[in-house]
Order: sequence, then structure tokens, then C-alpha cells
Amino acid sequence: MEDDFSQSLTPPVSPFMVEELCEPAPAWPPCFSCAFEPGREESFLFILSRLLLKLDPAPADFEADTVDIFGFPWVTETALVESPKLLFGLFRQKVFSLEAMVQSSSQGFGKHSLHYEAEELRHQCTLFLTYVKVFIHRFLEAPLALEEGLAHPFARLEAQLPSTLVEELFSITLLMGRLRDLPANVQSTFTIQHPGKLLPPSWHLLHLYLDVHWVVLEILQLLGQKLMGQVVYAHQFVDLTGETLTNISLFEDHLNNLLSDLISLSMSKYGKVPTEALSTNHYHCVCTKELWILLIHLLEHRSKTIHTQSFWAYVNTLLQSVLKGVQVGGRDLRLPAHCKDVLGFAWWLLTHLAQLGMYSCNGTLHNEKQLEDNWSFVSELLKSSCDVKSGSFSVPWLGMSGLANVSPSPLILLEQAKSCSSPAPLTSTSHAQLYLSANSFLIFLRMLALHLSHESAPGAPWRQIKGRIYAKFHARRMAELSESGLHHFLLLFLVLACCADLEDVAGRACDLLALLPPGATAPTICALQWRGQLSLTLLYVERALDVGALATRLSSSFEKAAREFYLKTTEVARRAALWPLLASYLGGVSEVWETSATLCLSEEKLLGEGFSLLLPACRPAELSTALSFLQTALAQRVQRLCHQHGCPADSSSWAPPPSVAKERHLAVATALWTHFFPFLRSLRLSQTPPAQLADAGAGFTLLALDMPSSTPQDLQPHPVQSIMQGFGWDEMLCPLLVTRYLNHLLQNGELVGWMSSGSGAGSAQALCVRAWIRSVLQQHLPSLQLGVCGCMCVCAGRTLDEQLAEMTRLVLRLPEVESLLQRAGLQPGSARLESVGRVYSGMQALSERSSLVCRALEYVGDILKYLKPYLLNRSTEGLQLAYWALGCMVKLWSPLLATAKALPLLLRIVDVLLLPHSLLQQDKSPPTQVLSALRDTLPLYLQGLSVAAGMSQTQGAYLKQQLRNVITQYLSRFLPATPSAGAVANHPVLLAGCESVPSPQGARLRRNILEFKGHAPPPRLAAVLSFLLELLRRNNDTDPTLLTVPLPSVLRCLMLINEPQVKRLSADCLQLIVERCSSAATQGPCEHTLAILRTFVEENEGVYDLQVYTVLETVAILSPSTVVSLIPVLSRSLRNTEQKRGLGRNTLLRNGYRAVLALLGEAGQTEMVDLED
Repeated sequence: MEDDFSQSLTPPVSPFMVEELCEPAPAWPPCFSCAFEPGREESFLFILSRLLLKLDPAPADFEADTVDIFGFPWVTETALVESPKLLFGLFRQKVFSLEAMVQSSSQGFGKHSLHYEAEELRHQCTLFLTYVKVFIHRFLEAPLALEEGLAHPFARLEAQLPSTLVEELFSITLLMGRLRDLPANVQSTFTIQHPGKLLPPSWHLLHLYLDVHWVVLEILQLLGQKLMGQVVYAHQFVDLTGETLTNISLFEDHLNNLLSDLISLSMSKYGKVPTEALSTNHYHCVCTKELWILLIHLLEHRSKTIHTQSFWAYVNTLLQSVLKGVQVGGRDLRLPAHCKDVLGFAWWLLTHLAQLGMYSCNGTLHNEKQLEDNWSFVSELLKSSCDVKSGSFSVPWLGMSGLANVSPSPLILLEQAKSCSSPAPLTSTSHAQLYLSANSFLIFLRMLALHLSHESAPGAPWRQIKGRIYAKFHARRMAELSESGLHHFLLLFLVLACCADLEDVAGRACDLLALLPPGATAPTICALQWRGQLSLTLLYVERALDVGALATRLSSSFEKAAREFYLKTTEVARRAALWPLLASYLGGVSEVWETSATLCLSEEKLLGEGFSLLLPACRPAELSTALSFLQTALAQRVQRLCHQHGCPADSSSWAPPPSVAKERHLAVATALWTHFFPFLRSLRLSQTPPAQLADAGAGFTLLALDMPSSTPQDLQPHPVQSIMQGFGWDEMLCPLLVTRYLNHLLQNGELVGWMSSGSGAGSAQALCVRAWIRSVLQQHLPSLQLGVCGCMCVCAGRTLDEQLAEMTRLVLRLPEVESLLQRAGLQPGSARLESVGRVYSGMQALSERSSLVCRALEYVGDILKYLKPYLLNRSTEGLQLAYWALGCMVKLWSPLLATAKALPLLLRIVDVLLLPHSLLQQDKSPPTQVLSALRDTLPLYLQGLSVAAGMSQTQGAYLKQQLRNVITQYLSRFLPATPSAGAVANHPVLLAGCESVPSPQGARLRRNILEFKGHAPPPRLAAVLSFLLELLRRNNDTDPTLLTVPLPSVLRCLMLINEPQVKRLSADCLQLIVERCSSAATQGPCEHTLAILRTFVEENEGVYDLQVYTVLETVAILSPSTVVSLIPVLSRSLRNTEQKRGLGRNTLLRNGYRAVLALLGEAGQTEMVDLED
């Protein structure tokens, strides 16, 4: 067949063949593509692992006996052996056709239809190349020695196939040429950013070139694997040219050419925008990125398996030729003329290639490195880029990024120096992205640190470097340093301190910084100077070295600046410029204290006299910063003390001996007391204290608890109690300060234990309860509302309500309070005043009761004093809270308040809250806010006063009188002019007198209510009767002595008032009273009712006789037996009246009397007969 077509590359029309005998070609064989196309879900990366593992390149393809290639059917197992030149000739023909199509498309002929033609041509070419790979893997065997003349012709062809393949592959590389030599119209397709479905033929041709260049390497790799390392010679080329062409030399040449072309393409991209190199990739499209990754993994695999050069070795050789401008191996790189920065390009390309080394062989990004280090070449490149001795280093594409940035704190400055001194692992993300985050100066520092740490001779590199660096800085050079220059100076010395002799470097750095002119130094420069010294202090602390010398220098400088800030003569602008400097010192010292593990390295020397000058001069916002620093210092002191007490003996961290630690902690505490506490004490009585004042006060309280000997003399002999009195118990303190202060302290178990049993604690728990009560009652003071003291109301993310809720929870957990709750049978945590009243009622011993009364009075203190602001400013919310809280106390503590010790408080409550002078003044009406609060809470007071009045042994009569005065005052005040169901039903006096189950205390209160004496008749008689009726209805009283209290008044209303509403209400009241008294009487009529009716008849004899008979008719209907008992009295009264008038029988009166007797049955008839006689 080969002979038949040896003169032409165009095969004849294929003979007829049944379609099912020929396997259809794969839809899309592996190829490069940066455009989404259905079916092309696999790229070379997905099958690379099959190549490296010596697996079938396409296990699911070419399984049939025949295969369709270039439109012709071929026998799958023999086609490449029998017709290799023909197949490769057809391949070249398709490539020529695609190139011709590219040229024609540039003239604009048929652009829409050319996409599909070009795509089909590329598909046929890639399918053929895939077949070659599959054939080699499945059917190619290592050639054996054949005897001349005995071998079968097919066996001879099969033995020649490896050499033929090498020759054909070489011819393909010549045909395809170099990527860098592609025409401009083809290379321009690299820049298609968003390829669509219709692509120009040039795009297909470019990607076919990429396919072929890679597949040639794949085929040569497969050939070498199949032949198990045998060298394959291309005999034809040996004979013709005299050069030895083998599969190995072809692989090396083609690989170097491909790498050279890819580097050249990258250089052309770098040369266009060198200033944007940070954001520019070295590949033109994802296909070239994929090709780089393929080359990396293929070459690394070959290096490990057959011990060839690694990927970096190939690239480094080519980059050496780029840097030196000489050819390597006769290879001309033809570098772009406009790329003049070859050194910057080398850094840029190595950086991006190292990033691609993080991709696995299937194209996924991994955290673990997939590529070996290239440090040897990089170190040489570093030497070429920068001479360590000269201290210069510049990579143009890194530019000045970050060079002007100044570290905002000593810790960040030190961390930046450490990052240069201890580079991140090569596999870490930060290392891979170093060129994005570090400028050239930081890279120089990394190189310097590496130089100091990698040299073998101990101390020699440091001695050499020290002299050169120290010699570069002197007074004039230091004075010329800008802010960024000083920042670089500090970074340099910090890196040296991390890598070399810390004390030597620190001493030299401080001496050089002292050369800065003090008067002419700007605050920003001074702040940076302090920041550097504090960074050195942090390094000292980390290495457990004493910081006394450094701290003394810093504290002295800080004191000078603070004094200038304090002076009244300092201009406002100067003060504003000084504050950032002082604030930076505060932040730096905070970092030192937070870093120190023991606070035993003279850290207290950083707290000097400067703070005594700074704090009084601060404005509110500045004071907040200063107090936040103090809070940090106090908190760190507590933590370090706890660490010292709980640190195990075998701890890895350095710990001083206990005696030394105690001495150092005492020095720390003394510094805090000396320089901070006097100022805090001067702020405590402010009505708008800063939010951190409570935090700092709590810190000093705990400090006094831990180290009482360190406190000033004016706090002795009980320092904790003195401080708590000043910041938590003093009644002049702002409630917000008290709340936040005690919330801090009551969470501390040690302090709560001290309050329970510690010496000098006294009534600490009771005083905390009193402070809680005062804080709750005064929460609505105007000075505590947002706007006046908003910084305290909403502090640390917690509102005032949340602060009070937390304080309530903590107070109820105090041992003394928990004991009361348990004895009262209440659940722990329930905020109920009832516990005190319950416990008191359950006590039998007089001494216990007396003790509890004293303790309860200590809890509330001068409680009316807390409410005085509400009575003055008439705050609605404040008055509601005050009246409700005192009402609950009066009701729940009524037995306790009735005692001799507590009775003055109860009487003051009545005088101030219930019967104030403003209420009794006839010409003035009480404030509506007060009346509203009284209306809501009056039942609590009436119920409590009723109980206290019944139990008081000294002032019982006076209490009862006051109770009647309160009822008299508010019963009429809250009654409407006319009876209204809603107004009467919700009357506070009525609510106070109602109870579902009658009790002696309730009956006593109702008796006082029923004994109400108004005007005769009251101006709102109907409303009073409606109130009385509702009171009787709501209570199921059965005691006749109580029920008959209002009966005389009801009888007089029925007798004298003819208004229908009054008549009806009076009759209803009379009915309830008579019926309940009758049901209560077990034998005969109720004596109390009889006595009242008898008196009623006698008092009105001869004046209102007819009206009396009318009333008795109503009574007779309700209870005839009661009136029957009155017949003798009524008859005698009638005769007495007639006798007094001297006119004989009074027919009118007798008719009225007969009407009553007619309702009394037999007894009435008998009496009527007697009257006639």
C-alpha cells in the first residue's frame, strides 16, 4: 500500500466498508483549548498521570479492528507499521490546509464557515497524534535482532518503526517551526480574552501548534518507556547529514526550543508593561499556563526516574544565557529588543514559575509544593541583584510599593522584622506570595538575615556586617533621615538584633537614636523613635532580659513630652500634635505588658512621672485612651500574678524565684498606686464619669486585695473597704459608675469570699445590696440618659438595663442574700423583696428579729433620699419606679416596718410619698405625674399600712389615723363626678380592699375604708355608693361587725335622698348587707343589724317617721324576721310621737306603719289589731 501511494500524498478514494466494522473516532481527543466547547472536558493535564504511570493514554478509544483516520479506514494494529510515512504525510497535508485557510481568512473570505472547517482539520490532526500514542503503548515491542533473509517483511517494518517515528517526529518539528516565529496574525489570537463559539482559523492553528509541540514530547517519552531506555537512532538522517539523531537528542532539542520559545513569549509580555508586572502573568492564555505545568511535571518525573535534569536545571540554563547575553549550545534566544531589564524579568519569571509549581499533575492547586527548591540559582541571582556589603538592592518591577509604609505599633514593627529574620516555609502561601507583599528593602533584609544564619563560621559574618553597618550611621546621617528612612533604620537594627547580639545592637541603636536633634524632631519622628525602642524592649522581654536601661530612657523622654502637654502655655496646635506621640507610647507600653510573661523584668520603669502629668491634662476622648491603657496594665498585672501562683515547676517559660517575683510585683503595684490612683480618686464624684473609671477602680480594688501592703497610707488599715467605699458605696457617686464597678468586683470569687469572712469587711455585703437598690431606683435620673452620659450608658456593648440586670444577678448570688432566699423558700436568683418579710415572719426569737430589722434597714439606707430627685424633677418613669419599689417594700415588709426601729422609716414614707404637703394644699393641685404613680401603686401602700397598723405596739393609733387620712384623701380624689363602671372598678382604694379569700388583714383594711367619712352629704354621693357596692360585691365577708359598718349611712341615704340613682345604689347596698348578715346569723335575726335599725328608728323618731317606714319596708322585704323583732320599738315610737304632738291618732303615720306590718305576716297582723285597740 505504501508503494502504491509513494508518489502522492493524496490517497485514493477508500473502498466500501461496512460502518459497524470501523470504530467511530472520539468526539474530541485531548488538546489545548482556552474556549469552552462541549465535549472537550479533558485536557492534557487530565491524562498526564496516565503517561507518568505508564498507562494506556486512551483506554476507551481505538478498540475496534479498524480506525478512521483522515477519512480512510485503517487496520488498527498494523496501520502505523505498514504506512507510517503515508500517515505522517497526510498529517502534514492537513497542517498545510489549515495554514492556507489562515492566509485566505485574512482576506475576509467566508469567515463564518471557516471556523468549522478549521476545527475539523485540527480534530483530524489531534486524533492522529492520539492514535500514535495508543499504538506505541499497545502494539510496539522492543526490536529484536533479525537474521538477514529470514525475517518476515512485516517484522522488518516493525523493527524499523522506532527509527521511523523519530525521523517523522523530527520532520514534524521542522514543519511546525518555533512558536516565537509564528506570524503576527497567529500570535495575536493569544489576546482573545472572551472567545466565543465561532473562532478564527488562526486560533485553531495556534492551538494546534501547542498540541503538536507537547505531543511530540509525549510520544518521545512513551517511546523511551516502551523501549526501556534503548537509544533509537534515525538512520536516514545519519546517512544524509552525518549528524547523529536519536530519540534522546530529539527530546532534548525540542524541549529546549520549546522552553526557549515560552521564555521569549513571557519576555515579550513583561517588556510591554514592566511597571505592572506584579499583576501580570507570564503566560498569554490558560493553554500556555497548562503547557508550563505539563513541562514541570514531565521533567520532574524524568529527573526522578531516569535521572535527567530537573525542570529548574533546564530553565536556569536558559535564564543564564538571558542574563549573560550569550548563546547556550548554539541556541539563539532572539530576545525582544525592548526588554532591557533582564534581571527584573528573571525575578519575575522565577516567581511565577514557582507559583505554578504548586499545581498537581491533574491541574489542581495544592498547599504542598510540587516542585523542588531553586535556591542555588536564586542565591546567585540575589548576588547579581544586590551586593550585601553595599546595602543596595533594587528590583524595578517591585518598585516603591510599601517603602513609605510605617509600622503603626512596636509589635507590628517587631513582627515585620521577625518575618524578615525567620522566613516562612517555602511551601507556605505567604512565601509563595512574597513578591506581592514585600518591597525590595524587605527582600534585602531577608537576604541579610539569611546570610547571618547560614554561614558556618560562628560570629564571623556578624563581625563583618556589624562594622560595615555601624560605620554608615553618624550624627549627620541620623539628622537627615526622613520618617520612612528612620523606619528602615529601625527595621535594619531589629533584624540584626533578632539574628545577632541583641544587647550590642540595642545599645548601638539607642546611642544612634539619641543623636537625633531633640528640639527639631517632629512628633511623628519622635513617635517612630519610641516605637523602635519599644520594639527592642519587646525583644528583651521575649528573651527574659531586664529592660531597666531601655525603660528608663523611654520614660524620661515620655515625661518631657507629657510635661509640655500639661503646661497651660503650650499652644493648642502643639498639644494636638503631641497627643498622637503620647498615645503611641501608651499603645507601645501596653504591648510590652501584654507580651511579658512575668512582669519581673523592670517593666514598671515604663510607668514614670509622665503619667501623673498626662492624666490631668487629658480631654475626655484622650482620657478614655489613657484609662484604657491603665485597665490593660491592671489586667496584665492580675494575670501575671495568677500565672506566678499557678505556674508549674517544670514550665518551659522563664520564671524568677518567688522572692524576686514578689519584690518585682510590689514595685509594679507601687508604680500604679503612685502615678494613677490619685487622679482616679479625684474623678469619682463626677456625675459624668468616663466609662473606664469603674474598670480602673475595680482593678485597683483587686490590687489592694492581692497586695494590701502596696496601698498608700491614706487607705490603711482596711484598703479594700476604703476603695469600695470610695467607688461603690458612697451615696454621692453616679449610679452608672457604681453599677459597672460592682459588676466587675462581684464576679471575683476571692473578693466575695473576703466580703463574707475577711477581716475589715464589716457590712460589705449589706452595703453592696444598698448600692444595688440605689442604682436601680436612680436609673431614670436625667443625668444618666443618653446624651449627657451616653459613654457610660452604652459601654462595652452593654446598655444600662443590661448592666443593672447583671448587677441584680450578682447581688442575689452574695452568700448573705442567698441565705435569705433559701430561708424564705424562694428560688436562688429571684429578685424579690418578699424574702426579707418572709424570713422575719418565720422568726421566733426576738434577737433574730431585731438583727434582721437592723440588717434590712442597712440594706435600704436613706431610701427616700434616693428618690428626692424624682420628686423635684417629676420624671414620669422615675416616679413610677420609686412609688412601685417603695410600695412593694411597704407591703412585703409590713411586719418588719411596724417595729420600733423601722417605724420612723414607714412614717416618713407616708409623709413624703402618700401625704405630701403639696397634696394637702387646697389652692394647688398635685402634679399629674405624682397622682399617676399613686394611682398605680396605692393598693400596695394601703395593704402594707393596714398590716403595720394592726401590729405596731407603739404607734398603732397614729398609724391607723394616717391610714384613714390616706383613704379619705384618695378615695374621694380618684372618684369620678358621676359613677362610671370603669373608673370605680379600677379605683386604687377598691383594688386594695379586694381579696378572693377573706383575711383579717383585708378585713381590717376594709373596715378603715368603710369607715370613710365625707361631707354630709358627699358631693359625689352616687359615686361613693357605687364604690361601696362594688367593694361589698367583690369580697365575701361574713362578719356582721364588718358588714354593718356602712349600714347607718346607707339607711340615711335611703331615707333622705330621693334621686333615683342614689335610691337604687342605696337599695342594692342595703340588700347585700342585710342578706349577708342574715345568712351569717345562725339563730334568729342578726343582732348587729337589729341594733343599727333600732338606733336608726330612735334617732329619727318624730322627724322622719314616714321616711323611716319607707326604709323599713325595704328591709322587711329582704329580712322580715329582722323587722318583726323591731315591732315593739316601732309601736312604742309611734305612740310616743302621737303623744308628743297631742293631736290624737296620726292617720298618716299609722297608714305608713300598717304598710310595714302588712309585710310581716302573722306578727304584723297581730300588731295591727293591737293598734286598733
